[in-house]
Amino acid sequence: MYHYMKGIVTLQAANYIVLEVNNIGYSIFVSNPFQFELNKESKVYLYNHIREDENCLYGFKTEEEKELFLRLLGVKGVGPKLIMPMLATGSVNGIIDAIDRENILYLKKFPKVGEKVARQIILDLKGKLTSLGDTPSIGGFDELVSVLESLGYKTQDIKKILPNIDGTLEIESQVKEALKLLLK
Repeated sequence: MYHYMKGIVTLQAANYIVLEVNNIGYSIFVSNPFQFELNKESKVYLYNHIREDENCLYGFKTEEEKELFLRLLGVKGVGPKLIMPMLATGSVNGIIDAIDRENILYLKKFPKVGEKVARQIILDLKGKLTSLGDTPSIGGFDELVSVLESLGYKTQDIKKILPNIDGTLEIESQVKEALKLLLK
């Protein structure tokens, strides 16, 4: 399973990009290909969708977007081809807010989402997505946040100390600095 890839975006099409990694071009379906800069290195979070008749890579700019995709994928009757247009036209926080407030009209504005699908999404996900919109992904501290969460620290506490961490330090030094601040 892939978590992410770093490479050069060599092509932007209507619904996918080609990411060149070690001289191999990967076609990756994305919600908005133009959020990735052409001929620049990009980090793309990935989901490998395998079915008996397809093997596709779906890519995301942020981990929050990927996590929302995975949660929506778990809803009965919802597949990647329905989710990608939702992510293209709606924001992660907007979709989460619509689900938590049971805003069926907001969800129905997306292509292929009718009343029945909107109700199913709300039924399955209401109240289960609030942590996604609050994930602290501040300026390259993703690895630090992951380490601290694995040590059992709460997201809210981590988010408070991140502005006091020197981002130029190695990850080990960042963890030491963060632990000192968290133990105060």
